[in-house]
Amino acid sequence: MEKALLVIDYTYDFVAEDGALTCGQPGIDLEDYITDLTRTFLNEGQLVIMPVDVHEKDDPFHPETKLFPPHNIRGTAGREPFGSLRTLYEENQDEILWMDKTRYSAFAGTDLEMQLRARGVNELHLVGVCTDICILHTSVDAYNKGFDIVIHEKGVASFNPAGHEWALSHFENTLGAKVIR
Repeated sequence: MEKALLVIDYTYDFVAEDGALTCGQPGIDLEDYITDLTRTFLNEGQLVIMPVDVHEKDDPFHPETKLFPPHNIRGTAGREPFGSLRTLYEENQDEILWMDKTRYSAFAGTDLEMQLRARGVNELHLVGVCTDICILHTSVDAYNKGFDIVIHEKGVASFNPAGHEWALSHFENTLGAKVIR
């Protein structure tokens, strides 16, 4: 069974205390787990993909413009991987697939499914932020496309604790995902 790790939106804007749309400490607390898991997947020769939110400055047409403050603007430091993940990414750029995404789901408007199918991947491991937004929407799409889903509880966080808990239950009870606790 081929597997892939999706490190979703683990960027400065979503994680750092002064990030534009930050999870704060719950996101910061994921750093070692996400970095170590990414390193493990790379060492095992498994696919690592970093689907990362991208927005254009002052885009009046993007639906998130009305919902959230500007974040992950193209060309800004806010889009860079957070903490030690940035160094790992820089050292392994040739092995990690960076993927810009413009919606919550990493599948929406990207070639993610094509990249996974071409490599025979059928099991997706998800980490990053936010549990109840981008992780959730990516998981729903993965479920609908027939992928097996593994959520790493120590690798996901949100700025909404109630949404985080609800999403973990939803992954397991509605999407049949394996939640590694």
